[in-house]
Amino acid sequence: MPTAPALLPRAQMPRSRFADGDPGTVLQAARDALTAGQRPVLAVVVETEGSTYAAPGTLALFGEARPHGWISGGCLEPEIARLAMDAAATQQVGWLEIDTTDDGALFLGSAVGCRGRQLIALLPLAALRGIDTALQAWLADHQDLTIVFGRDGDIDCRIGARRWHWRLPSEPVPPSAVDRWPVVVRRAPAVLVLGTGPETPVLAPMLRTLGWRVVVADARDAWRARVAPDIDVIEAAPTAAIAAHADADVALVMHHSFEADRNALEALADSRIPFIGLLGPERRRRDLFKLLRAEDRDPLAERLQSPVGVPGCGRGAAAIALSIATQLQLWRGVHA
Repeated sequence: MPTAPALLPRAQMPRSRFADGDPGTVLQAARDALTAGQRPVLAVVVETEGSTYAAPGTLALFGEARPHGWISGGCLEPEIARLAMDAAATQQVGWLEIDTTDDGALFLGSAVGCRGRQLIALLPLAALRGIDTALQAWLADHQDLTIVFGRDGDIDCRIGARRWHWRLPSEPVPPSAVDRWPVVVRRAPAVLVLGTGPETPVLAPMLRTLGWRVVVADARDAWRARVAPDIDVIEAAPTAAIAAHADADVALVMHHSFEADRNALEALADSRIPFIGLLGPERRRRDLFKLLRAEDRDPLAERLQSPVGVPGCGRGAAAIALSIATQLQLWRGVHA
């Protein structure tokens, strides 16, 4: 078993629990590009100071196909793309520093007005033998991916007990107080949506865009058809769906059917899913709990969020979906 690198000083550790956007889409696009024989370049924010659009660990992909991911609001992307193509051509690790912390920088053509500093590593993926295996491992195994960048071109990649190591030529690194930058791409949390009411077709793609793995389950054919075809939708009653996805981080009970919701809560009482959200007002929860056995109510009590969602977002399917996504993101930042 490979030896894990020594822990880095706290000041050098990543500051956010999860990266901005959807790293899964970026890493899947990277793997697809490699499979197609292209030379994609992964842009990774490794260090920030002050106010910046993206946090450390944010990913974007540049190459022959359209870009994936964002490191700025769009103003920096053309320059990043140009330097990424240089990195692809030279097979070197490239570096880009964006610094708008001084007053004069606010009036430069590339200034973004954020009053911050970003250090971005540009990684030519085609030069890293076996990187496609590491990318697939993150996509399939649902574990954190840790990449440590060295200013000398040393790159260490780790997922669980598996480890990959490369050393590439490196362009000079802009001044920094550290020599190594660890970046953690958190595993994608999983949400099982039980029910395909009017909120689900809005909520499912919203959560996926935010980096969640989303599975929607419903036994009703006509209701499942409401969900976009690119969302993972399964034909299953609540008990079967929960048994098949017992490792989910979140289960949302959203059938708009009293009987189906009761069956779902009974099955969830025996699960270890840490966050259970129930759609509907408090009165509905009380009515459902009257029909549950005491041995089912007690295991649900600490995990159940009812009504699910952040209050005050408004009425209607879109507003309810937004309120649920907001609550899940807040929960994810602490627990996932």
